Amino acid sequence: MNERFERVIIIMGWCLNASKFMSKFQIIFLSLCIFFIVVGVILFAGLKSGSNQELPQVTIWGLMSQDIFAQYISNLNAVAAEPLKVEYIEKDPGTFDREFVEALALGQGPDLVLISQDFILKEQNKLYIIPYEAVSERTFKDTFIEEAELLLTKEGLIGIPFSVDPLVMYWNRDIFSGAALARFPEFWEDVTAYTPKLVNRDNASNISGAAVALGEARNVNHAKEIIATLLMQAGNPIVMRDESSRAVSVIDKSFSRTPSPIESVLGFYTGFSNPTSPIYTWNRALPTSKNFFISGDVAMYFGPASEVSELRAKNPQLNFDVALFPQPKQNKNKLTFGTMYAFAIPRNSPSIGAAYSVLSTLTSANALKMWTDLTYLPPVRRDLLALGTTDPYLSIFYTSAIMARGWLDPDSNATTNLFQNMVESVISGKERANEAAVRTNGLLQQLITP
Repeated sequence: MNERFERVIIIMGWCLNASKFMSKFQIIFLSLCIFFIVVGVILFAGLKSGSNQELPQVTIWGLMSQDIFAQYISNLNAVAAEPLKVEYIEKDPGTFDREFVEALALGQGPDLVLISQDFILKEQNKLYIIPYEAVSERTFKDTFIEEAELLLTKEGLIGIPFSVDPLVMYWNRDIFSGAALARFPEFWEDVTAYTPKLVNRDNASNISGAAVALGEARNVNHAKEIIATLLMQAGNPIVMRDESSRAVSVIDKSFSRTPSPIESVLGFYTGFSNPTSPIYTWNRALPTSKNFFISGDVAMYFGPASEVSELRAKNPQLNFDVALFPQPKQNKNKLTFGTMYAFAIPRNSPSIGAAYSVLSTLTSANALKMWTDLTYLPPVRRDLLALGTTDPYLSIFYTSAIMARGWLDPDSNATTNLFQNMVESVISGKERANEAAVRTNGLLQQLITP
């Protein structure tokens, strides 16, 4: 291309010298010729450059299944004018942070990472903040579900949301019919009212059939997520950002309520495992809640939307349905917990522009519609949720996605243990609810700012 421009300049110089000996008409004609030569060279160079331009190759480290994501890319490329060139590498959540740090230190990190909301705090200082000049805060809020606002900072976006897996209620239709209950509980007040009618226990308080999988932590699948939802429903966000955007634990704060949200939640939750309580329906001797539900021995089980296929596959004869996660009757705003995944760009990425281009494609409306078709999970985009669905399960998942909220969990494994210890200390009588909350708050803050 440079050689062509050099030749044009030489020709132009020769022509200008020659113009001294030409008539006015000849000069005009020659000027037009030169103009078209220059335009032709520029257009040819641009077309040649465009014809050779290739879509960027990017490497993604993610916490999602390798097989599912590979199928997603394959489905996208099957209809794309220009195929995406993506190498996706599934990473173990337990070792992701260490591998990410080591790779960045060696200058060998990925172009994109696909992380869940409980990695936001842990990885934030290693990620490129997408400025609001690229995506305004107004556009972001109008495009994505409310839980996605965990990705907002004063400077810009930590990432762009990709998927959400909301917590829902699975309920056994046969057990409800046997108790002459026509409808699943919509509110927590209904759960407590139904529990004595649904539990199956003898005079010695031995439980052979549970009303609901609540009360313990060790054998209740997703206990931390359930308790977190109860806390958020009670007005406690668990972790907040202060005025300088630093994360602060607030799990023991009262938020002008008496008793405090955490005291109310712990009292309510542990009541289901208290043998002296009228809602006693669960104890540590029972199987894990998911397995007990699959065997047909639990009336209500709380789990993520992604488990619906597993429950059906493990017991095709199980007569169950799906409903929204119960809400406090006095609350106007409905919410449930959602496991959210988002794409983010490493801070020292050598190809931030290419990574953002691929990220934008993967989170577009058309692409995320294909993700829902593949995974049976609701979209994170409001425009897709607004379209609705006639699928009986997905319709619940769609509504749950709109309701989905999360919190800035600093370390998923560590906080799971914290929540378990908090519940068990109250059940055992070792601590009162407020004492367990204060202790847990201090430990949680240590995880946030070690």
